[in-house]
This record gives sequence, structure tokens and C-alpha cells, in this order.
Amino acid sequence: MANKDYYEILGVAKDASEDEIKHAYRKLSKKWHPDINKAPDAEAKFKEINEAYEVLSDPQKRANYDQYGSADGAAGGFGGGGAGAGGFGDFGGGQGFGFDDIFSQFFGGGQQSANPSAPRQGRDLQYQMTLEFEDAIFGKTTRITYNREAECQTCGGSGAKPGTSPVTCSRCGGRGYVVTETNTPLGRMQSRQTCPVCHGTGKEIKEKCPTCGGSGHVDERHEIEVKVPAGIDDGQQMRLQGQGEAGTNGGPYGDLYIVFRVKPSKIYTRDGSTIYVDQKISFARAALGGKIKVKTVHGDVELKIPAGTQTGTSFRLKGKGAPKLRGNGTGDERVTVTVSTPKSLNKEQKIALEAFAKASGEDINSKGANNFFDKVKDAFDKK
Repeated sequence: MANKDYYEILGVAKDASEDEIKHAYRKLSKKWHPDINKAPDAEAKFKEINEAYEVLSDPQKRANYDQYGSADGAAGGFGGGGAGAGGFGDFGGGQGFGFDDIFSQFFGGGQQSANPSAPRQGRDLQYQMTLEFEDAIFGKTTRITYNREAECQTCGGSGAKPGTSPVTCSRCGGRGYVVTETNTPLGRMQSRQTCPVCHGTGKEIKEKCPTCGGSGHVDERHEIEVKVPAGIDDGQQMRLQGQGEAGTNGGPYGDLYIVFRVKPSKIYTRDGSTIYVDQKISFARAALGGKIKVKTVHGDVELKIPAGTQTGTSFRLKGKGAPKLRGNGTGDERVTVTVSTPKSLNKEQKIALEAFAKASGEDINSKGANNFFDKVKDAFDKK
């Protein structure tokens, strides 16, 4: 029997980070949880996923597993025989393990199982919240509802009928697993399997709770109030402790992770705490300068345009951006101006521009007035 590849079980690379391992575990455990997935092999897959995560989430166990192929760090060969002992030399030598030690290491006989009656925290959940652009800037308080598994109030999470209690499993003696033996060419091999009576809990419920049917959990539509922090950005998340699913054996509730999706604005774009906006100005204002009104998320403000401003010039409005989520203060707004050239002129505008052309030494009669206007447009389009 080959040793299990825990990385392959979780679907991660051997150099995966702790966050990548945790993310893969959450995704797979939710998919294969026996209470959700009714496939015949769901329970076995779920146990295998938990086994892999238990090793790879612990730095010491993972280091041992990477080096020796075992979380316990068994590096011995057969009786210290090294590479020459039956082709198992990859495990090294020096510790003098016997046949029983090696077989129990790989087939489950010598490993200590976690206490199946120990309290375990419930699963974490994820909720996606969509926000308007302005709500992400200023924050809001809202209420959300979602489905989760809660502790059964009838039995208090024990799964037993009120007035009764779970008893130690008669099949496994409270261990949560049973040991089976198989004949192989190398002899009789032992392996562990989840107890078919208690399903790994170590407890047997003689009289099940009429409300939850013995699971200790019930489905509920849960509602909570969420305070969205000012300055939250698209893709960021926040953790609400104890708002996930109910634990087992009296363990605490898991957590709820809210992932935020922010709708784009028709006016603004955003990068962190900086907000960007485009502003059109006339070529007369660009040439002569003056004050204009500019929109910000905090309200309209006045912006001074210097004479001779070119298309693409960017101005900074200090403190008119988004609040800084992890720091003090507020970001800025960057205003980029575009000089707009009119497509048609009234009589007064035409006379004024002709006078400007004459004062500038331009001959607007040789190729028509439009030639001059094109030159004006080109002048203000320079960056």
C-alpha cells in the first residue's frame, strides 16, 4: 500500500503557502461533508481531507512529512539496514525500526488518533456582499441573512433525545475507528477505518433527538447586523467571529467571512484611497484660466485652473478621496482635465476668435476659418 500524498489530496503544490492549504481545505471539506454530499464515498473523502489538513497545517508535522513521508518523522530503515534492506533505503537508516514499526507507521497501527469526543470548532462560511460605490467609501450598517447549521436547541447539540445521553460506542469502544486486518504477500496488514456505528464520534446515540435526528445540528436562516467599514474596497473581506456553523461536541461556532464586491461608478474610478475623475473644460478656460466646479464623493468643490492648461493635466484635491482602511486620514482625488473644442461657433464667438487670430498673426482667410480652429484645438491637445 503506497503512502498517501496529502498535497494531491488537497490539490495544492508542495510549496503551497499556509493560506493556500487552508483555502483548499475549506473548499474541499465543504464539498465532501457527509451532511451535504450524499455520495457513497463522501464520508471517506471527508476523513481523508481532514487527515491531510491535520498534517499540512502543522509546521512540524508537515516538515516531517516532507522529509520522511510521515507526520511522525519515521526515518528508520528495516533494523537499521539502510538502502540494502528490501529496497526501502529511501527512508534512510540509523533509528533501528523493526517490521512492526514500519508497517504500523504506514498502515495506521501505531499512530495515536485524535480524541473523537474532543470539542471541534464548526465550519467557516463565506458571504458575498455587493456594495454601491459610495457605500464602500463611507461605510454602512445593514442586515444580512444566510443559511447555516446551528446547534439544536432541543438536545443542546448532543443529538440525544432529551433526558438521555450518548454512550460510548459499543463497536469501537469510543476510539472512533475500527482496525481491520488484510492478508498481503508481506503478511497480515492492519488498517484503520472510520467506525460504521458512531461514524468517528466515539459516541453511540441510542435514542435520537426528534428535532435534529441525532446530528445535534439543525438548518436555520440566520440574520445578523453588519457594520461595513468606511473605505472598504472591492475584493477585501472581513471576519465575523462565531457567525459560521455550529461546532461538535460542544465546540465553538465557526466564523463568517464577508467578501465585498463594489459596483463601479459612472463618474469615478478608484485605486485604494485615491479617487480619479475626468473633467472637461473649454479651450477658453484652458487658455485664460479661472475656477471650475468639480465633483467629488464629498460634494462639489472649486478647482483653480491656471492659464495655458493643456489636455491631460492632472490636479490633486487633497483629502477628497476614500478613507484609508488601515490607517488614519483620507486619500486624495485626482482630476484630469480634457480641453473641449466646440464643433460650431455662434457669431460672437467667431468674431472673437478672428480677432485673436489677427492679433496672433494668423491668416484665417487663405484656407478658411476652420483651419485656424483646428490649430487652436491642436494647441490645447498638446500634453
